[in-house]
Amino acid sequence: MSISEREEAVIGEPVTGWAAVRPLLLRLHFYAGVFAGPFLIIAALTGIAYVYTPQLEQAIYDRELHVPAAPGALPLDRQAELARAVVPDGTMTAVRPAPTATDTTQVVFDRPGLAPSYHHTVFVDPHTGDIRGALETYGSGQALPVRAWLDTLHRNLHLGDFGRLYSELAASWLWVVVLAGLALWLGRRRRARKAAGRGRLLSWHGTVGLWAAAGLLFLSATGLTWSSHAGSTISDLRSGLDWTTPSVSATVPPAAGADVGPQAVREATARAGLTDPVEIKLPTKAGKAYVVQQIQRSWPEKQDSMAVDPATGRVTDTLRFDDYPLAAKLSRWGIDAHMGLLFGLANQIALTVLAAGLIFLVCWGYRMWWHRRPTRGSTRFGRPPLRGAWRRVPGRVLAPVLVATAAIGYFLPVLGVSLLGFVVLDVVLGLRNREVAR
Repeated sequence: MSISEREEAVIGEPVTGWAAVRPLLLRLHFYAGVFAGPFLIIAALTGIAYVYTPQLEQAIYDRELHVPAAPGALPLDRQAELARAVVPDGTMTAVRPAPTATDTTQVVFDRPGLAPSYHHTVFVDPHTGDIRGALETYGSGQALPVRAWLDTLHRNLHLGDFGRLYSELAASWLWVVVLAGLALWLGRRRRARKAAGRGRLLSWHGTVGLWAAAGLLFLSATGLTWSSHAGSTISDLRSGLDWTTPSVSATVPPAAGADVGPQAVREATARAGLTDPVEIKLPTKAGKAYVVQQIQRSWPEKQDSMAVDPATGRVTDTLRFDDYPLAAKLSRWGIDAHMGLLFGLANQIALTVLAAGLIFLVCWGYRMWWHRRPTRGSTRFGRPPLRGAWRRVPGRVLAPVLVATAAIGYFLPVLGVSLLGFVVLDVVLGLRNREVAR
C-alpha cells in the first residue's frame, strides 16, 4: 500500500468517542515531540546546571562571601563608606548586611556601562572593614557571575532576545506534549506487548511520562512566566485579576538633607521583628523611604518588608508575607521551586531527577521513531502517524477544539505560530507524497 493509500485508508465515515480523538492526539504528540525534543533537552541540561549554582557560588567566591568569625561589627554606615571609596563613579542602591559572623556585607552600586539588571557589588568584612572583592551581580537575587552566566544560558543561550525563543518554545510545547501523551497512555488498549524493541521503549516512555507528568506541567507553567511573549500575557492577566505581588508604601514627607543612615534603619526594623537576611534599599529621591526586605527564599520563606523614614528612622509601613494574596504566594513559591531554592538540596535533587526523566523521555521517543523506519526504499526516517485523522472527528467535537486552539495560540503566540508552521508543513508534505505516489 502506498503512502497516499494508507493516508486515504483512515478517512472514512466520522466516528465518535475515543476512537475519533486518539489518532489526532497521536499525530499531535508525535509532531510536537519531534519538533520540541531538542529544545527540551537543552532546557533540561542547562536547568540541571543552574540549580546547583548556590553551591558553586559558595565554593568559587569563598573569599568574597566569607570571612573569619570575630566579635562585633562596624556600623553599616561605615562599611558603606569604605565600599563607596572603591567605587567613586557608582551610585549606591542597596546594602545587604552580613547575616552571620562568617559572612561579608554586600554593598550594591549602579555604575555607568553596566548591562540592564546588572550591578556592581563590593564585599566588605563587617568586622574589620577590609574590602574582600568586587563583582558584577545580576538581578534582584544578586546572582554572582557563574550563576548569572548559567542563568542566561538556560534562558536564552547567550543569544539575547532572539535566543529566548528557544526556552519559550520548550515551555510552550512541553505541556501540550505531556497532556497528549498522558491521554494516549491512559486511553491505551490493554494488550500484551513483547518486552523488547519498540514495545519495551513504549512501556518505559509511558510509565516514566506518567510519573513525571505533574512535575513537567509545573515546569512548563512556571517557565512560561519568564518567557518573552507569553510572559507578558501572563503578567497582564495577573494584573487584571489583582494577583500581583504587593509592596510596601515607600512614600514619606520630604525632608531635605536628613538621613539617619543604614545602621539606624536596620536597628529600627530589627526592633520591629524583621530578622536576617535582609536587603536595605536606599531612597531613590526626596520623599522616598528606605525599604528593608527579607531575602530568604527557602522554606519557610522570609519575604516580609518594611519602609523606614530616612529623616526620623521610624517604620512607616509593614508588609508581611502572611498577608500576601494566595495567588502572590503561589507565584513566589512556584518561581523559587522552579529555581531549586524553596526546599534546598531536596528541591535540587527533585529537579535533577525530573529533568533527567525528561531527557530520557525525549530520547526514547526518538528511538521509537527510529524503530518505525522502513527497511526498504530510500526513506531513512520513521513513519509518522497517518495523515487525515482530523477528518474523522465529528464537527461538534472538532469545532470547539479549533476555537480553543486558536485562543491558546493567541495567548501563547510562540506556540500558535509554530503550530501554524506544523500545519503548513504537514499540508506541503501531504501534497508532495500524493504527487510521488501518482
